[in-house]
Amino acid sequence: MTSSSKKQHPSVIASCRGAFLGVALLSGLINVLYLSGSIFMMEVYDRVLPSRSIPTLIGLSLIIVVLYLFQGLFDTIRGRILARVGAAVDEDLSQQVFQSQLIAPLKKRTEGDGQQPLRDLDQIRAFLAGGGPSALFDLPWMPLYLFICFAFHPWIGLVTLAGATCLIILTLLTEMLTRNASKAAVSAALLRNGISEGARRNAEVVHAMGMAQRIGSRWGEANAQYLTHQQRTSDVAGGLGAMSKVLRMLLQSAVLGVGAYLVIDGQATGGIMIASSILTSRALAPVELAIANWKGFVGSRQSWRRLKDQLSTTAR
Repeated sequence: MTSSSKKQHPSVIASCRGAFLGVALLSGLINVLYLSGSIFMMEVYDRVLPSRSIPTLIGLSLIIVVLYLFQGLFDTIRGRILARVGAAVDEDLSQQVFQSQLIAPLKKRTEGDGQQPLRDLDQIRAFLAGGGPSALFDLPWMPLYLFICFAFHPWIGLVTLAGATCLIILTLLTEMLTRNASKAAVSAALLRNGISEGARRNAEVVHAMGMAQRIGSRWGEANAQYLTHQQRTSDVAGGLGAMSKVLRMLLQSAVLGVGAYLVIDGQATGGIMIASSILTSRALAPVELAIANWKGFVGSRQSWRRLKDQLSTTAR
């Protein structure tokens, strides 16, 4: 691989920088528009119902429909941009990765069937085109929702902040508990694929020497290790994802209960009670979605590191 190919590697990030800025801008607009539902409910409870004004209700309904349409449009555009970013990364790196696979056996001993770099590239593209990046772009907007919850009432803000803290702790636990298991699963997959590919290439020799059963046993052991690590990763990510979902629903009910108490005590209106419950659910949704996609994020991050090592090694 020539020295010019080294320069192309960081240019992948540079070429996608503009797209990521666009995604960040769209994420900001989407998160601002997410406030529409809460504000609509608050206006309905605090203005429409006491005044019994049908024209006000119709006007608010038309406004909320338009805002939801823009929200859906921006969300669709964001998803398409991320899908094209994944395709652009694949287009920029696929030829380099393929050539690197051809050179790698000449420079070092390759593990597995030698196809891991292409699988890593596929995983990166699939993650970029999925819902994981959207959740990561939505996370920085959590303070806005927390600020509005505190503006409604300090108690509502404190309950929301406590729930957000718990979900962030779950996110950190997901990172720590899935990192090693995911790396071990890839290593076990390399060993399993290497045994399978070696047996396939030398099928005649294997059968002639009566080694089919023995190699099958070795492959079975490697496959069992792979399944164990893969199941451990899935169990951790799935379990913590379920906990985050339950915690978010519990927190939404807790905010609703606190809001009801404040309404009874005369410190808040019914509209604030409903709006804060909806707003809390929306504020914590990105964290829940990030935890659900954390397995893919960890896998993609490790794939990116392996690709960097692969390209740098074969470029020497």
